[in-house]
Amino acid sequence: MLSGKTILVTGASKGIGAAIARELAAQGARVVAHYGTDRAGAETALEETPEDRKVFVQANLATQDGAAGLLPEVISATGGIDGMVNNAAVMRFDGGIDDDRDAWDRIWQETFQVNVQSAALLLRDAVHHFRARGGGDIVGISSWAAQKGVTNPRTIAYAASKAAFKAALQTVATGYARENIRTYIIAPGVVDTQMSRDFAETQGGRAVVEDRLVMGEFVPPQDIATLSAFCLSGKCRHLSGATLDINGASYIR
Repeated sequence: MLSGKTILVTGASKGIGAAIARELAAQGARVVAHYGTDRAGAETALEETPEDRKVFVQANLATQDGAAGLLPEVISATGGIDGMVNNAAVMRFDGGIDDDRDAWDRIWQETFQVNVQSAALLLRDAVHHFRARGGGDIVGISSWAAQKGVTNPRTIAYAASKAAFKAALQTVATGYARENIRTYIIAPGVVDTQMSRDFAETQGGRAVVEDRLVMGEFVPPQDIATLSAFCLSGKCRHLSGATLDINGASYIR
């Protein structure tokens, strides 16, 4: 379904990003797997992918200029991309209203740098690139936290950052639709990743969190990977701009 397409996936070393990278490759795409420090994780995600259909790029998105050279490097290595999955994000269990001011400042700065500033710069660069190519597809991995906030108030910065980036994605969807640039927002609930498992520990354990969920289980990362691949396929162009909830009916809007 994605044969002949070149797609950049940020944060491809683990969790949702690794699952997306594997699925896109399985569907025939050439995958550019971005990683921060864990190249081995990105390589593992694509270990069954032929060498000519995988490219690895490193960038530290937690730094002010970390995203600035990422897309130019990708374009230089590949000749250009047809799609991008903006997935890389952090969630810290610190920096809440009841934490000290130093923690608040540090966590909000880091969270917004990765989840908003770097993500938005990549979004900007992708729009410029896709305009020159006559179009392209963008998938932004958001969160149900962007709609409803978070259960643990210590992760308030994460919720705020996801809401901010969601608004940026929606703006791109409406602003550049006539230039054949399509933007899809995927909003997962509690996904079976290390991030969510760490979150569950702050709530009394995995069983406690699963008991709150309608299906009684975390969302498998593969579900998000499958949905991402569908969005990137171009088979439903008028889905552009939609926020696609994927939470097992635990949060219905």
